[in-house]
Amino acid sequence: MTVHRIVVNVMLKPEILDPQGQAVANALPSLGFDAPVSLRIGRHVELSLEAADAPAALEQATKIADTLLANPVIEDYSVALA
Repeated sequence: MTVHRIVVNVMLKPEILDPQGQAVANALPSLGFDAPVSLRIGRHVELSLEAADAPAALEQATKIADTLLANPVIEDYSVALA
């Protein structure tokens, strides 16, 4: 068994409003930055998993993301080797 480092990125689906992202976007001009065209905030999760090979680690990470890390009704996620 080998330890594999996996990255899971979770973002709200495009059709779901992102109040946290909107708040940050609205604050930027008051801090002297140009207002962004778009700003969305998500989560970046890093896992170290023990598995026989990389595909098995990715499969395990995908199950973890689908079960616990993301709400598939309102969020999309991607899983990749780090």
